[in-house]
Amino acid sequence: MRRPVSALLIVSAVLVAGVAVGRSNGPLPGWFSAILPATADPSPGQPAATGPIVYYRDPDGSNYSLAPKKTASGKEYLAVRSSEDVSFEEKAPETMTAKGGQPGRIRFYRNPMGLPDTSPTPKKDSMGMDYLPVYEGEQDDDSSVKVSAGKLQKAGVQTEVAELRTLNTMVRAPGTVEEDERRKSVVSLRFEGFIDTVENVTTGTHVHKGQPLMRIYGPNLSSAAAEYLSALDGRATGALPIQALKGARRRLENLGAPETFIADIERTREVPVYVIWPAPQDGEIVERTAVNGMRAAPGEVLFRIADHNVVWVMVDVAERDLALIEVGQKVTVRPRAYPDRPFIGKVTVIYPHLKAETRTARIRIELPNPDEVLRPDMYADVEIATGTVAPVVTVSSSAVIDSGERQLVLLDKGDGRFEPRAVKLGRRGDGRVEIKEGLAANDKVVVSANFLIDAESNLKAALKGLDTGEKPQ
Repeated sequence: MRRPVSALLIVSAVLVAGVAVGRSNGPLPGWFSAILPATADPSPGQPAATGPIVYYRDPDGSNYSLAPKKTASGKEYLAVRSSEDVSFEEKAPETMTAKGGQPGRIRFYRNPMGLPDTSPTPKKDSMGMDYLPVYEGEQDDDSSVKVSAGKLQKAGVQTEVAELRTLNTMVRAPGTVEEDERRKSVVSLRFEGFIDTVENVTTGTHVHKGQPLMRIYGPNLSSAAAEYLSALDGRATGALPIQALKGARRRLENLGAPETFIADIERTREVPVYVIWPAPQDGEIVERTAVNGMRAAPGEVLFRIADHNVVWVMVDVAERDLALIEVGQKVTVRPRAYPDRPFIGKVTVIYPHLKAETRTARIRIELPNPDEVLRPDMYADVEIATGTVAPVVTVSSSAVIDSGERQLVLLDKGDGRFEPRAVKLGRRGDGRVEIKEGLAANDKVVVSANFLIDAESNLKAALKGLDTGEKPQ
């Protein structure tokens, strides 16, 4: 019977103490603490509250006030000092300092999710998250935002120094090998003739300049040759003036007679029955239409010859890369047939028109081909090296926050303060970007997790707009 009686006495004591606690702000009686040690007053074992009074709280509820106040029952609100305030900042509230180094007072509390909502007293949002305090020293600098060291460490914020570098950009595009238009020729007659025989040359045969291609008989050519021979004989006897001789020779030249044919007339003093027609240049025969015994009309193409010692590579470059390319730049060409054998050429022509369907510009690259392994219509991968000759201010591409309308970087001003800085960008390459305006060499910028600081900066601008009644930009 003694144990039930003891338990009943303890419960009664708890109820009485609960009533007493609900009606008084004083400590519990010593005898009650002895019975229930868990309810003992913890204040003797805790450090005294320090710092200025931040706000006052209702002792019986969750109401707060910036000024001293009483409850409906007449009880005084309890003063809460800065060391007793709880926030999500890594530093304790009493260590938050203003610019002068002194502990700053809390101006207001802001929404933890970044919404433009503030409160003069502590409160919770719809999800139960506590509003974050904003101290007096945090918004004195309109151009910067302060982030606690704990947030920086958790978010993995990293910085680097803007450096002077020679920025190289590689423009890559597919290309096609083509013949050099200046190294092609055709063989045709300026008179009506008959092909007696064609030499042993076919399509694909490499010929040299002056090499015989065919033997031709032409009545008009023979008539002109006889006239020239008569002029030679008349000039030798003094019967004809020099002008007549020159006119006879000019007629042969106008008919396209080879120099060897004219030289034979002057040497032998006879008119050859046939003329041996030579190749006009070095190169490969890419087309042959001449056959033995055929009649050749004036202007009819009998042979096509192309020299492949120098070829062109035609490249279609995207419109956005056109400003990076200049005539004379070195180019590396890797044919698909020989991927491990690069060829070095240079840009010779940038064509004046764009292809409307693909929004590309055509670039001509001149490429030596001494062993003639590059053949027309081959595919090739082209790399055009572009870049700056003088060093320029560059940062990592990840440091730039591009909103579409403007580009920003976050300048590290030290002591956890960051300033959004508008910049003007230039060339890109090797994971870096040129900064034409807005930064100088050795400026420290954020390159990792800059979205967190940018969000803080935008929130600060929004809160400032609420304070002043202006719409944030």
